[in-house]
Amino acid sequence: MKNRSQSVAVVGAGIAGLAAARALQAHGYHVQVFDKGRGVGGRTSVRRRPPFEFDHGAQYFTARDERFAPHVRAWCEAGIVAPWPGRIGSWNDGVWRDGSQQTRYVGVPGMNAIAKHLATGLNVATGVRVTHLKREVSRWRVLAEAGVAPASFDAIVIALPSAQAAELLVGQRELAESARRCPMSPCWAVMLGFDRPLAIPYDGAFIRESSLSWIARNSTKPGRSPSEAWILHASPQWSDARIDDPPEQVTVALTRAFGRLIANEAPAATFAVAHRWRYAAVPKPLEVGTLWDADARIAVCGDWCQGGRIEGAFLSGMAAAGRVSDALFAATGD
Repeated sequence: MKNRSQSVAVVGAGIAGLAAARALQAHGYHVQVFDKGRGVGGRTSVRRRPPFEFDHGAQYFTARDERFAPHVRAWCEAGIVAPWPGRIGSWNDGVWRDGSQQTRYVGVPGMNAIAKHLATGLNVATGVRVTHLKREVSRWRVLAEAGVAPASFDAIVIALPSAQAAELLVGQRELAESARRCPMSPCWAVMLGFDRPLAIPYDGAFIRESSLSWIARNSTKPGRSPSEAWILHASPQWSDARIDDPPEQVTVALTRAFGRLIANEAPAATFAVAHRWRYAAVPKPLEVGTLWDADARIAVCGDWCQGGRIEGAFLSGMAAAGRVSDALFAATGD
């Protein structure tokens, strides 16, 4: 593509933000990504405490949309992702329903492999918490806790959870109101490492009528350490009611629920820690692809804009990139 002088700031280095940034850079625009975290990936982050490894956020993804499937095939061929062959199902009123026929993919060697791949070749500034966006005539300045970004930008892509996006959109009332109409649910995650395999005849299960909503043997995913590692996700309702509880208290409560579920007193974990995802799930996604203000040149994207999950985040980021690219192309006519 022809090299262009316009620049775009992307706030958020999760799957949506990185997909948008990569597409915009491929079209010749100068792109700068900002993220408050220590690394890229958002909810695809991985916790490693040797010999254990935990995908403590996003557990896997599917490829149902024909726009997303070609990317997944390419990632598989490159060894970035692989199918998870584990036995997966659900417990509902004490009845097991097998769901292993559904193809589920995971990043290799961790869920953040996808984000790391998307970030390759991008300018990403981590550890930068963006606090304000300042309009200067037809361009934007990005203000962060550490100061003002040295460059100004022709367009902005906000790829954050809905509540955080709304906070940055104080000057764009319509976009902010749309973001506020899509609340996200929290999730407490507990990571457990054991010194021997647990006698559980499945590798992942959705749970109904429990403080737990999901459990998974992370060590059965391709490319992971074989050391017995389990992820426990609390239900949205349980997590919301205990959002400010101490992590140690959450660990104890969910570990006990895990023991009751497997109808056996699990051996003492050699590693146990809880992590709070304040913005984890999207009960009712907007299904709009991306939010867009043509006059301000601001696009907003994320899984909450399109279907939820990794597939939705990726497609939303691509939709945001399309809006921004079309607008900048029209502005120059080249």
